[in-house]
Amino acid sequence: MAEGSNENIIPINIEDEMRGAYIDYSMSVIVSRALPDVRDGLKPVHRRVLYGMMDLGVTYNKPYKKSARIVGEVLGKYHPHGDSSVYDTMVRMAQPWSLRYPLVDGQGNFGSIDGDSPAAMRYTEARLQRISDEMLGDLNKNTVDFQSNFDDSLKEPSVLPAKLPNLLLNGTSGIAVGMATNMAPHNLTEVVAGIKTYIDNRDVSIEELMQQITAPDFPTGGIIYGYQGVKNAFETGRGRVVMRAKATFEETKTGREMIVVTEIPYMVNKANLVEKTAMLVNEKKIEGISEIRDESDRKGMRIVYELKRDAMPNIVLNNLYKYTQLQTSFGVNNVALVKGRPVTLNLKDMIHHYVEHRHEVVIRRTQYELDEAEKRAHILEGYLIALDNLDEVIKLIRESRDPETARNELISRFKLSEIQARAILDMRLQRLTGLEREKIQQEYDEIQKTIEYLRSILANEEMRMDIIKEELDALSERYGDERRTEVVHSADDLTIEDMIPNEEMLITISHEGYIKRTQLSEYRTQGRGGVGSRGVSTKDEDFTEHLFVASTHNYLLIFTEAGKVFWLKVYEIPEGSKASKGRAIQNLINIESGDKVRAVINVQNLSDEDYINNNYLVMCTERGTIKKTSLEAYSRPRTNGINAITINPGDRLLNVSLTNGDNHIIIATSSGRCIHFHETQVRPMGRTAAGVRGVFLADQEDHVVGMVCVAREEATLLVVSERGYGKRSLVEDYRITKRGGKGVKAMRLTEKTGALVAIQEVVDTDDLMIINRSGITIRISMDNLRVMGRNTQGVKLIRLNDTDAISSVVSVEKIEDEEGEDIAEALDPEATAAGENPEEGNGEGDGNETETSQE
Repeated sequence: MAEGSNENIIPINIEDEMRGAYIDYSMSVIVSRALPDVRDGLKPVHRRVLYGMMDLGVTYNKPYKKSARIVGEVLGKYHPHGDSSVYDTMVRMAQPWSLRYPLVDGQGNFGSIDGDSPAAMRYTEARLQRISDEMLGDLNKNTVDFQSNFDDSLKEPSVLPAKLPNLLLNGTSGIAVGMATNMAPHNLTEVVAGIKTYIDNRDVSIEELMQQITAPDFPTGGIIYGYQGVKNAFETGRGRVVMRAKATFEETKTGREMIVVTEIPYMVNKANLVEKTAMLVNEKKIEGISEIRDESDRKGMRIVYELKRDAMPNIVLNNLYKYTQLQTSFGVNNVALVKGRPVTLNLKDMIHHYVEHRHEVVIRRTQYELDEAEKRAHILEGYLIALDNLDEVIKLIRESRDPETARNELISRFKLSEIQARAILDMRLQRLTGLEREKIQQEYDEIQKTIEYLRSILANEEMRMDIIKEELDALSERYGDERRTEVVHSADDLTIEDMIPNEEMLITISHEGYIKRTQLSEYRTQGRGGVGSRGVSTKDEDFTEHLFVASTHNYLLIFTEAGKVFWLKVYEIPEGSKASKGRAIQNLINIESGDKVRAVINVQNLSDEDYINNNYLVMCTERGTIKKTSLEAYSRPRTNGINAITINPGDRLLNVSLTNGDNHIIIATSSGRCIHFHETQVRPMGRTAAGVRGVFLADQEDHVVGMVCVAREEATLLVVSERGYGKRSLVEDYRITKRGGKGVKAMRLTEKTGALVAIQEVVDTDDLMIINRSGITIRISMDNLRVMGRNTQGVKLIRLNDTDAISSVVSVEKIEDEEGEDIAEALDPEATAAGENPEEGNGEGDGNETETSQE
């Protein structure tokens, strides 16, 4: 070998070369062959067939042309691949069992649902369907970009204007390299309604869109069995939709039972289905069928399964669903090209990209029409100038040596543009008549209005969106039809929650740990100061400790005094009457012996990340410790509960509140004092942290009786003493101090009032539930209790005998009927009489006490 002969040989690592070549190949398949564009829902071959047919002039209102002619046109100009790929594509677009809205109108043998092959392309003819015009319309108005074809001799569109949301309507399937797509077809009427909903509200949820676009709608009809797969597909872009044939039971003339199938699942070959079923019957895998007949004709599909005399039709049908393609699944995998990159799309994404594409098309079309109108207006202006100076123009033209001279003279004399001068020279003599001049003036006036309208469209996005909606309405009116595929909910779709109505319940938990839920209507409203009605049948020395309203689908977070938290769905709580005792809470959650429930938080949803990350649980112990933790830390339910807070020896958890991070916190002590500080003074801590000091206690006997996180602007504070005295005061009366101080006086306590037992946040529309240790319950409307000063004794809320005391005070919202009236029963006469003295107990006090720094 001559020296230096291998100078041009470059050593290459074979792994790198293989990797690079494979990536190039895979990207070519992904972008240029197997995946549809999100905007028009077409792969390149479909787009080229439709454009080639339009180019050839085989539109819906023109005669059919031989398929071979069409295939040759597409092959020679745009798609340099095998003729079978083009013909098979065109055939599929003409099959009503393959596409929900066929785009090609075929004449001749285009195959059948039995899997028969279409006739050769030399025997069949085709033209575009009318609906394809909606895909190709406005193509000549600069609405989309064009690209060079394979040999740079022609231009082809990179995407179609697609007035039709084809990706959703017809779906698609394709296998690329390393990825695949399988998109389901949908109903045009539903899709139009869904897109309009999105245009009206860009923040619409997928759940709201699903109220319009209920499920895929397959061309062969059938039944979608179970909704969870559809829901997953709409929400994530991936899901398994179970499809079933539509079957009915009939009787023969001799009284034998028959199963008659009139619609089969999408993409199932009918002939293969019948053949494989017959095979299973012969092999005795399916019992009870004596004969199978395919009675389908041009009127419709009809597969008959004649049953044996002792066969149960339902059992046979379920076996057919189980073992044959009468039940099959459609694996939705919504992968499409977005700006040249493959992306998995949910329902809202697909609608979003379609609307963006149409918006761009409307802008480009309007700009094109505006440019054309302005060009025409420019020429008409030249005509009008020429007609206004007609004699001079004619004289000037006659005296000119050649057209070039005439044009230059016109430009310089009348300040015309070259285009206007050329148009005047090209004008026919008949345009000089008086009638023609009127026509020119009229056309000019009309075109000025058009220009103004087109400019207003370009300046106003709302107008452009209205145009898109109007075009969609026209599509729906012209091509819209009824759903073909029925949706039937399967047993898997129905959870316990779905079968339980989501209604408000009163939850009651007793001191001894008995829990129940009761209809709110069982309680009646009484006047303040009444003796109350018997509320709970409890054993000796037990009394109601927790009382609140919750919806049956909500979660309850149950906190114990030892600092543990448990989860419970409201509907899992046994329902009981007002007088029933309820069920021991130990039977529902795994509370350790000796521990007891101290707080219950009603939580709407533990799966909403935005909700759990932006809400907090604030905990307060009896010895004045406070702690704040994100709700997210408590969002994973465990059967045996978890530690919620570390409790110091001699202390216990007293109260827990749900906050949004911007609440005011007020803690009350039994000595009648309250501390008021902003929630930001307590930094968020971990789930097992012990917390920080919230309030300074006066002595060893003093303890915290309650904590309020003020959530409502119009709220007032209600404090209640153990002997039945209470009062409402403004939150502003409790001045804001730093966390950990002694606070200010909340109520003037005497022997008659007893120690402070409760603090609540209330508004006028609330009702107050007061429960004493003997089990008596009274319900008071808060608008009966006026707001008074902070340093007062209050008024008597409930009459107690010498041995009784208040155990629990809870505010609940009023429940009204359809006519807006409180559903509670009429006031009890004795209770009203008992509450006739509103100032009992020196309601106002002297009001002379001043607040000191120690307060």
